[in-house]
Amino acid sequence: MSFANAPSQSIDVDGIPFVYRELGKKGGVPVVLLHHLTAVLDDWDPRIVDGLASEHHVIAFDNRGVGASGGTTPASVEAMASDAVAFIRALGFSKVDLLGFSLGGFIAQVIAQKEPDLVRKVIIAGSGPAGGEGISNMGAVLQDAVAKAGASGKHPKHFLFFSQTGNGQAAADAFLARLKERTADRDASISNETIGAQLTAIHAWGQGNPSKLSEIHHPVFIANGDDDVMAPTINSFELARRLPNAQLSIFPDASHGGIFQYYPVFVQQALDFLR
Repeated sequence: MSFANAPSQSIDVDGIPFVYRELGKKGGVPVVLLHHLTAVLDDWDPRIVDGLASEHHVIAFDNRGVGASGGTTPASVEAMASDAVAFIRALGFSKVDLLGFSLGGFIAQVIAQKEPDLVRKVIIAGSGPAGGEGISNMGAVLQDAVAKAGASGKHPKHFLFFSQTGNGQAAADAFLARLKERTADRDASISNETIGAQLTAIHAWGQGNPSKLSEIHHPVFIANGDDDVMAPTINSFELARRLPNAQLSIFPDASHGGIFQYYPVFVQQALDFLR
């Protein structure tokens, strides 16, 4: 089985149905994926999920109010983290690894701080610390990309996730094609209400205080492109500087979606780290 045909499942979390898909051999410490602004299950790169699932039990889910999950999306990263923890506990796990991309990277930081015993290792991609440079501008960057996409007939991810070079744009085309490999049982699309709540949460995170990062002693692997337009790359260096047990990987000629552009390298680095 691959992520492109993994069945969607649902679990009751405090009276709210949370939708998820899982892949890989069960047992050991599962890897829970935490997603980005505007994303649903079908926005995960199947090559990354399949690559991780070659050695791990991998779980991707829609947090509260996202995609086909029920409830209303909260407007703070802390509340999103609490919902993610409730989902993880509902599945019966007492220890997980986390992979947080962008907004998911913010959520992963909060989970590691608030529930340190629940977490073994953390991967943070295309993200940044609370109060990070340019984080509060993410909504404006998104709006600008949507306008450019409308004018050019491209997808916003061409502008948000990939560099504007020939290599970057070819990688964007390939990534968007991979996202279409799943043809049946596609997720519900994101609602405007959810996007609004996520943007409010991201803006507040951008005004936050990163001082508690020094309390996260878990091993953390940080990855990004060298020119991230959504969570400026300097934030990945700042995470690596503030986290006591961090390693950093920066991909060349890449933007916010560097892990998708360089998925073979990223998957290998992530597998090595999780070992």
